[in-house]
Amino acid sequence: MARRRRSSAAESLKRRNDGYESLCQVVQQDSDRRLITIFVIFFIVIPAVSIAVYKVKFADRVIQTESSIRQKGIVKTDINFQEILTEHSKASENSTRHYDYPVLAYITPWNSKGYDMAKIFNSKFTHLSPVWYDLKSQGSGLVLEGRHNADKGWIQELRSRGNALILPRVVLEAIPGEMLNKKKLREKAISLIVTECKEMEYNGIVLESWSRWAAYGVLHDPDLRKMALKFVKQLGDALHSTSSPRNNQQHMQFMYVVGPPRSEKLQMYDFGPEDLQFLKDSVDGFSLMTYDFSNPQNPGPNAPVKWIDLTLKLLLGSSNNIDSNIARKVLLGINFYGNDFVISGGGGGAITGRDYLALLQKHKPTFRWDKESGEHLFMYRDDKNIKHAVFYPTLMSILLRLENARLWGIGISIWEIGQGLDYFFDLL
Repeated sequence: MARRRRSSAAESLKRRNDGYESLCQVVQQDSDRRLITIFVIFFIVIPAVSIAVYKVKFADRVIQTESSIRQKGIVKTDINFQEILTEHSKASENSTRHYDYPVLAYITPWNSKGYDMAKIFNSKFTHLSPVWYDLKSQGSGLVLEGRHNADKGWIQELRSRGNALILPRVVLEAIPGEMLNKKKLREKAISLIVTECKEMEYNGIVLESWSRWAAYGVLHDPDLRKMALKFVKQLGDALHSTSSPRNNQQHMQFMYVVGPPRSEKLQMYDFGPEDLQFLKDSVDGFSLMTYDFSNPQNPGPNAPVKWIDLTLKLLLGSSNNIDSNIARKVLLGINFYGNDFVISGGGGGAITGRDYLALLQKHKPTFRWDKESGEHLFMYRDDKNIKHAVFYPTLMSILLRLENARLWGIGISIWEIGQGLDYFFDLL
């Protein structure tokens, strides 16, 4: 069964939906132009250039190789279940990256397929983040738990196959009021993390704390909020002052997880542009959780493209007038999981690729493309005649988000690669 990342976005869905329609009007024209640009580039410009290059380079010889997913004609809106069942496992062995922006991929112990995907498609990623650690309160002190999850053999194999950096995720579970108010505890937290990176030869970490601090009310207190940001900055500076274990010429890297703003008017608990500016020199990447837009109580798409644009506009400003150095540090969250919602009465939840394929085999559904959200969906009735709606990524929905990231000049982060289908990786 799929497990979602814990996200404050889902908890605040009602407030977000209340402002969604009005917010969409603000960026409707910009989003439509961006989508048109994506379609033109992908379906007209890129194929034309590819054909021309092929003719120039290979006119005098025949190449025996598996066709790229982009040449099979299956990246489209009018898809059918049989095509997915036939093609999903036929991932190309081509290791070429199609985008030059950062690609962070999460791997979770509860979806072990991700460990294999990280090895097979290593060259597609710049950063890999196994979800291993929790920093917790213990009596009057702190403890970093999770080393038992670490797999040194897997890390060694990854490094033998490619250059992706290993940055395990650390969730800050410690009681924030105590930790942030006590200098010794803040210093202890930083020391525990940096020491673990050194001893385990990691390239740095990904820290998740913002949603936890929001849940504890920390971000509603101006003084605690400042201390929280200061702690993040100090941790980033400490990692940057520490040499990477495998290259003394490079420092350790630090990425920070942030949720999307919840409404058009930023609240104190939202991560906003000023926070981005404050942390930009201490953080190498901001993993933006642009998914979980819907939930069982409010079923719908996972991450509507217009909502994504709203989020990016609030953080970065207009796509035509942004600081490219900051933008490149923002990693657009792309979900490789989906949702199977019960239409009436609520219920249902996250599904993995395996669950999705089982539904296709059993129900043989008809797909519908929702152009407003840029996602595919299908309906079915279960054995009790209860109606369901399924939203799960497809090649076209992923492509739209990859191209959108390129047009914004940002990177991507994938939650998480054990939940997707094999041929998704051909798009990266």
